[in-house]
Amino acid sequence: RAFLGTLTGPVAVVCAVCMGACSKTGSSPNNGTTGGTMGGPANFTIDLGSNLTTIGSSIVESGVIVVRLSTGNTPSSFTAVQVGCTHEGTAINFNQSANKFICPNHGSTFTTDGTVTLGPAASNLKKYNINISGNTMTVSG
Repeated sequence: RAFLGTLTGPVAVVCAVCMGACSKTGSSPNNGTTGGTMGGPANFTIDLGSNLTTIGSSIVESGVIVVRLSTGNTPSSFTAVQVGCTHEGTAINFNQSANKFICPNHGSTFTTDGTVTLGPAASNLKKYNINISGNTMTVSG
């Protein structure tokens, strides 16, 4: 605090933001976030005529990452899991060449169905239900 008191203007703001981002509050990895970020409820649709048209493409919506795994518009051609890593809630990414989800924060990895394969994450990602009617995908759970 004494150090921050000596700073002025934008430097003080940047330092305060960084310190707040690095501090931990609460006891859950997601610090109480909801709405799918850490496996909360989700219910939304995606137009497959204009989205997720190539293998490996992804969309993040309502705290869920949806990825096209193969060709065809069947539920098995896609996966939908919570986007927040179960370790500290950092948004995961899909690595197409490795066919897995990777957390950029501490390196946890997960299979396409959300099973943790490398920690520090100790629990699986929540997997969401996918239904497809024509070119409309519904993600729920």
